[in-house]
Formats: sequence, C-alpha cells, structure tokens
Amino acid sequence: MATFLYKLGRFAFRRRRYVALVWVALLALAGFGAASASTATSSSFSIPGTEAQKAFDLLEQRFPDSSADGATARVVFKADAGQKMTDPANKAEVNKIADELKSGSDQIASVTDPYTANAVSKDGSTAYVSVSYKVNSMELTDATRSALEDAGHAAQKSGMTVEIGGDALQVMPETGATEIIGVAIAAVVLVITFGSLVAAGLPLLTALIGVGIGVSTITALANVLDLGSTTSTLAMMIGLAVGIDYALFIVSRYRAELAEGREREEAAGRAVGTAGSAVVFAGLTVVIALVGLAVVNIPMLSKMGFAAAGTVAIAVLIALTLVPAMMGFAGKRVMGRKARKAAEASSRPEAKPNMGTRWARFVLRKPVWVLLVGVLGLGVIAVPAASLEMGLPDDGSQPTSTTQRRAYDMLSDGFGPGFNGPLMVVVDTANSSDGKTAVKQVSDEISGIPHVVAVTPAHFNKAGDTAMITVIPKDRPSSTETENVVHAIRDAGTDIKSDTGAEVLVTGSTAMNIDFSQKMNDALLPYLALVVGLAFLLLMVVFRSVLVPLKAALGFLLSVVAALGAVVAVFQWGWLGSLFGVEQTGPIMSMMPIFMVGVVFGLAMDYEVFLVTRMREAYVHGEKPPQAIVTGFKHGARVVTAAAVIMMAVFSGFIGSSESMIKMIGFSLAIAVFFDAFVVRMAIVPAVLALLGKRAWWLPRWLDRLLPNVDVEGEGLRKQLGETSGGDGHGDARGERELTRV
Repeated sequence: MATFLYKLGRFAFRRRRYVALVWVALLALAGFGAASASTATSSSFSIPGTEAQKAFDLLEQRFPDSSADGATARVVFKADAGQKMTDPANKAEVNKIADELKSGSDQIASVTDPYTANAVSKDGSTAYVSVSYKVNSMELTDATRSALEDAGHAAQKSGMTVEIGGDALQVMPETGATEIIGVAIAAVVLVITFGSLVAAGLPLLTALIGVGIGVSTITALANVLDLGSTTSTLAMMIGLAVGIDYALFIVSRYRAELAEGREREEAAGRAVGTAGSAVVFAGLTVVIALVGLAVVNIPMLSKMGFAAAGTVAIAVLIALTLVPAMMGFAGKRVMGRKARKAAEASSRPEAKPNMGTRWARFVLRKPVWVLLVGVLGLGVIAVPAASLEMGLPDDGSQPTSTTQRRAYDMLSDGFGPGFNGPLMVVVDTANSSDGKTAVKQVSDEISGIPHVVAVTPAHFNKAGDTAMITVIPKDRPSSTETENVVHAIRDAGTDIKSDTGAEVLVTGSTAMNIDFSQKMNDALLPYLALVVGLAFLLLMVVFRSVLVPLKAALGFLLSVVAALGAVVAVFQWGWLGSLFGVEQTGPIMSMMPIFMVGVVFGLAMDYEVFLVTRMREAYVHGEKPPQAIVTGFKHGARVVTAAAVIMMAVFSGFIGSSESMIKMIGFSLAIAVFFDAFVVRMAIVPAVLALLGKRAWWLPRWLDRLLPNVDVEGEGLRKQLGETSGGDGHGDARGERELTRV
C-alpha cells in the first residue's frame, strides 16, 4: 500500500492543477445540488420490529384521516387566582381562541373544544385546546406558527396565563457562534504547531472543501433519502474534525521529509506513502464504526451513520490527493523560518530532546505507576455511568424559560404528572367474533391496573374493526411506574388475544420511548462485537500483532465508559451544567450512548494508528522496543497532541447548539477525545508497550503467513527506493519468536 500511495502522492503533486480542478468542480456540483434542493425536514422516526411501531402503522392504515404523524399543539390556559376556566368570561375567551385557530391555517386538521372534550381540570383552574395538523412540525409554514403564537398572545391580554406545548413550535436547531470559535481555535493550534500560516491554512482549507462536498451532497439528497435536519450537522462535526486531523498528519510528515533534504515532489510522495497509509486505516476504522450503526436497525440512526461515514471517506481521499496538490502550490512557504531553524537544531547531536521524547522516557522509567494512575483515574470518572438513565426528550426536558416547558408544567399541575405522557392502546378486532365485547374487556382490564388514573371511551374507525383507547398513567412519562403500566397492559393483551382473538397494542410517545431504549440496550453488545471485531482484524493487519490491537480495544472501552460517566455527571446530575449551557437535566438521550460508542471508537483508533504506526515503523527498521517507543513519541506526540486539541475544539463548538442531542454529542465526543488521546494513547499505551517489550509485536507464524502485508510502515517502499534500514528490524518483526522482557 505504501508504494501505491507514494505514487499517488507524487502524481497529485505533479498534476496539482488538474487534481485541484477536479475537487473544486465536485464542490461546485455538490453546492449547486444543495442550492436547488428543497429544504430538509425532520426525518421520519420509526422503530422497526417493536410493538409501538406496529401499533402506529396500524393506526395510519385503519385511521387514514387521523394525521397520526402530523404536528400537534396544546394551548394551555390557567385562570387567575380566585377564578375558574368555567367562568363565562374565560369560557367565551377560550372559545374565541379556538375559533380563531380553526380559521388560522389550512394546515390544521382539527381543533378540540375543551368544554366538550373533558379538557378542563377537576379544580377548574386549567384547560387546554388540542390542535392537530396535517403535516409534521418541520413542514409547518411560518404563517401557521405565527397564527398559533398570536392566539396565545391574544388570550394573555384577557388576564389568563397562556402557554403553548407540543411539537408545532419546534424549529430547526441552531449551532450558534461557538461552532465558528471551535474552527478558530483549530486555526490557532495549527499555527502554533507549524509556525507557518501557509502550513496551518492547508489542513483548514482542504477540510472545509471536504466538509463542503459532504454536507452539500447530504443537503441535496436530504428529501430523497429522508435524511433529516440533524444528519448534516453531525456529518459536519465529524468530517471537519477528521478532515483537519488527516491533512495535519500528511503536512507534518511532508515537512519532516523536507527537513531531511528531499526534493518537494519526493517529499510529498513519501509523506502520502507513510502517513497516508495511517490515514487510510484510521479512516477505515471510523467508517466501520459509523456504518456498523446499521446493526441497530433504526433507520434514522443508520442514515446518520452512513452520511457521516461518507464525509469521512471524502476526508481520506482529500488527504491523499488534494493535500499533496496544495503542498505543490504552497512551495517552500510550507516551511516557515522558525520551522527551518527548529529542523536544523533537532538534527544536531547535542539538540535538546523535545517534550514527546522526555515524556516517553519518563513513562519507560515508571510504566507501572503511569498505568495505575491512568486506569484508576478513568475508572473514578466512569463511576457515574452506573447511574445512567436513558430516554427520549419531551417538553419536560426543555429549559424552564420556554413556553413548551411551562405548558408541560401547567398540564402536570392541573391534570397530574402522567397527563403529559398518555398511552395509546390500539385494539385490532378484525379476527374477533365480537369486537365491541373484546374492546370493553380491554378497557376493564386496563382500568384495574395500578397507577392508571383514567381510561377514555373507545373510539372505533369507520370499518369498526379497530378501536383506540387513551390511557392516562398516574406518574410522569419517564418513571419506572409508567413503564410498568405499559408492560402490564401488554401482558393483559396476551391473555385477551387468546380469549377473544383481539390484538392489543400499546403505542404513543411514552411507549415509543420504552421500546426505543430497550432496542438500544439489546443492540449495544452485538454492535460492540461487530465493530470491535472488525477493527481488531484491521489493526492486526496494520500492526502485525495480536496484543497491540487487543490493548487498543481495551483502552477504547476504558475511555468511552469514562466519557459516558462525564456525560451522566453533567447532563443527568447537573454537575457543572451551567458551564456547558445545560439548563435542564434529565435522562440521557437513548441513542446517544451507542452513537458515541461508534464515533469514539473510530476516533480512538485514529490516534492508535497514527502514534503506534510510527513506533512500528521504527521497530521494523531496526530499533529496540524501548527506543521505538521514544522515536514514536519524538515524531508523533506533538502532532497527535495538536490533532486531539483541534478535534476537541471542533466538537466543543457544537455544545452551543440549541438541539439537545447535538449539544450532548458535542460534549461527549470532546471529552472522550481528551480521555483517549491524553490518558489512554499518551500514557496507558506506552506504559503497556514498555511492559510487554518485544511481546507487543508477537504474531504466530501461521497467522503471519495468512495476513496480507499492507506495508503500512513503508518497508517495501524503502526497498523499492534502494534504501536499507538501520538493522534487520523487519526480520525481527516477523522472525523473532523468543519472548524477552525489556
């Protein structure tokens, strides 16, 4: 592989005008497609294979006019102290608002009368008007939203407290200025790392081109593939981070080759042939982790993974082609004056060891202590993960400053905590001899279940073969008691089906949440086994070792659990929540842990590949294991540190998003990169390698013959170029079987 990439790098450098023209043309084409495409909406949310989804599909089939997937709103009224909502003046005002809502937009499907729909609290203090729409929240026009808000403002003038809940006021998420700040921090880090504005600008420019192509393509295909509004944001987050990092490694190696006196085209070829090999395999691990999300069988999550994986693939291709082309345009300006002086100083025998070298030598002197401190430190941070509570967000998780949250609280106070999470029970009587009797039996059974406070009369469809029953639990939607109610209804439905032939299904947002969380839990272990297994095989090919990939996988698990503990502490417990803009604590979003596992695994393997590949390269070229560790840190620690800081800055930029999932993922990825890069890869990895010595690079003979030789360390390239290594290191790597401790 190194030889092929060497030729590709030289070709891109030599034909830089054509290469740059191709990428600019692709950017223009993707931009044109995005500009001409219709605005993306929120993607349809479905959970195949669950009872809640089956019931939802049945509702759409048997109640076609119910707009089951349409947006909803609740205009909640609360009378002043000493008054009731049943007072004539208040009643007249509510009816007036309801009439205005009916004529306010042609997107409205129905508006209920609270005085005929039993939507007034027992104490008379609170009432609500339910509004159903024909389209989902993202397809509502500004005029429709304005009509809803104006109705609320008009009611407030009468002296009542009025708030609006539901998803009708949901808008596209905003990322805010912090995203730009993250890129700015990345630029500063690049300037400090390279000491040259030109060298610092290359990774930023190429990464932005790659992200531009990826995000524009996603935008162009959003409606066709039902990708949703958050898919492009996540693709931008991941694509920008890896795009800068991959280009950073190529440019850094190019400058190192120039410092050794090579011609520019030759230096570009060698940089792509060596660092480019690490980029390819690092990118493959990220792609594997993201594509592997498909095993969860949640369409929305799968599409997010595929879209982000596509952006990562573009970042890899740009690093291998556009980056060497841009280095050709940059000329000698890629090496600033300070960089040239530093290169000359480092080549002198008496040169002072850099920070990476000093740190590696410290770890070699105290490997056991470094290992214990690193593992125990991450273990302590991981403790909150044991208290993880998962759920899907609702208006109760909104900040208290929003009208949606205030409406949620008013309904909870007036009608009980469970009113905000009603259960929809669907009874399919198509195979029952007496449908009405079966439905009555269902209602009676549910009424006797503990923690159920209300069961509405059944509503049949026109064909009379399906009935809907609304069940109000006593407790809040995310409580264990409400979850037990759902399971109790389903258990009772099993007996009813055997007696009457009627099928009982439970759906609604609360049931969807329960089923979704369960599906996430069930998919986590198979997903981990698939992703870690494939990446283990890939790393075994890269490093030609059994223990190095095993150590990489265990280190990842340690960093991801620690990151999950930090997420629980901040977003669930509220520790330092104000520092990160967390206005309301609550359960961790159900899809966040498994998505974080996938992305963090790919990124963790990035640093493993970049850092350990340099050690492997030194080892096969004749250095002893301890010296190979020092060499790896001498050449790679500064760049890996810069890459980690850049990735943290980019991810942290998304913490300012108004979308809770984006905010949570941005924080989790930033903290996970910190743990993995600076604790696992910079401390635990060299400590373990120091303790293992030559055993770290051990590979059984039979496995050595089976695995393909991808030549990541560039040994084949060196031979082709007529160079020899400093010793018979390659023979040591393949033929050394005696296990000796360093």
